[in-house]
Amino acid sequence: MTRFQHPARRSFLLAALGVGVGVGAGVGLPARDAVAAALPPVLVCDQRRRKVLLLDSSKTVWDPDTDPSVVQWSFTPDGNPNFADLSPQTSWTYVSEAKARNLNGRTYVLVTASYGFAAVVDRNSGARYWGGLVAGAPGDDDLNPHSIELLGNGNVAVVASTGGEVRLYAASQGAYSTVYATAPLDAAHGVYWDAPRNLLWAIGGRQLVAYSVGTAAAPALKQTYAVDLPQLPTGAKPNGHDLYPVQGTTDQVWIATAGGVVRFSLSARAFSPYVTGSACSGLLGGVKSISNVGDEVLFVSPDGDLSPSWWSEYVHDGAGAKAPRRLVGGGIYKARWWQS
Repeated sequence: MTRFQHPARRSFLLAALGVGVGVGAGVGLPARDAVAAALPPVLVCDQRRRKVLLLDSSKTVWDPDTDPSVVQWSFTPDGNPNFADLSPQTSWTYVSEAKARNLNGRTYVLVTASYGFAAVVDRNSGARYWGGLVAGAPGDDDLNPHSIELLGNGNVAVVASTGGEVRLYAASQGAYSTVYATAPLDAAHGVYWDAPRNLLWAIGGRQLVAYSVGTAAAPALKQTYAVDLPQLPTGAKPNGHDLYPVQGTTDQVWIATAGGVVRFSLSARAFSPYVTGSACSGLLGGVKSISNVGDEVLFVSPDGDLSPSWWSEYVHDGAGAKAPRRLVGGGIYKARWWQS
């Protein structure tokens, strides 16, 4: 298969993403003049290197092996005694999520890996806020954590795709807390803390679901709302994958599925028009991660010619006229603008 090719016209892809168009319950993204002159760095899950990398967005080619200066920060639990109890030599296999969050004046990076590793790491010190093994046993991918979220009360939610569940850990009670509540969700892949509405949202293979969360000391997951994801034209399972806030709003989230990208209004509880892969020449089907700064949209899709098949060396820019950024020798699974 060939690598990703951008459409010739920037407006085509932005229109397909719903950027700058008030449709349905959706609203346009903030105008370009709302974006800082210097874009933030890009947070990358590099499965090949077994690292999370924060990379200089002013570069279009990242080659850490020959130019270490492109890496502004990195994390791996390999060899780190603070995470030895989580058996990272096996559990830190296929890093599947990295996102930044703030809590009580501190900035944290949230990470998961498919063989069970889940943690919240202090951005400045590298200290462990919380860590857990989300697997039947070290080295087991029977649960396969795919995303993680930090709640306002200090607890941590993890979604596991193979296990088909949402877990809410009492991380506020300590860095090694193993107490958690759980709720079933088929093919759970993405999770988002909606602070204005005090709800935890999660996306699965067929549905977007909202939960109340109990208290910090006694986490609980009670489903309060569920909606089916827009169906694919073929009638196939949508396979929801990414769930991430639209920067510049407190109401909109990005949703990526097997067929394309859609946005959802958390207040109106309505989708913006569904975008099928065929509408964008297959470019938006199977997107692994998507985020924006103003109208600068980044997303990752598999290249199709790497092994494993879900890897990419490229972080694609929603502005179709721009060349993608390349991580030389990378095995990118997800990448996001740095947004804490």
